[in-house]
Amino acid sequence: MSDGPAPGRAPKECFEMSDVRDEIDRIDLALVDLIAQRFTYVDRAWQLKQDGTEGAVVPWRIQQVIDKVKVRAEEKDVSPALIEALWRQMIGWFIQYEEERLRQHFEGQGNNSGAAAKKQ
Repeated sequence: MSDGPAPGRAPKECFEMSDVRDEIDRIDLALVDLIAQRFTYVDRAWQLKQDGTEGAVVPWRIQQVIDKVKVRAEEKDVSPALIEALWRQMIGWFIQYEEERLRQHFEGQGNNSGAAAKKQ
């Protein structure tokens, strides 16, 4: 697995704003691809959480993720505050997604067991 998006032009190799915009667009597409890939694991997580032992909100794990990305931000000379804000927003969205999927799953189980009881 690579450490970032496909190589493009270095910032100092951009002599026009269109060059800069092209590179930002390239990076944006790579970010969307990575978020989509991350989403597939979040989607799997809620499925594994159907046993009910762990909910969508796992505070220690959220903090662990935030701590790791802030360290990476410092290594890459990017504002840790920016990275934390972005990740908290993304994690919040994914938690809402997981909660909704888990709710639908458990409501479906309740409806199925009720339907089975009515058939008896």
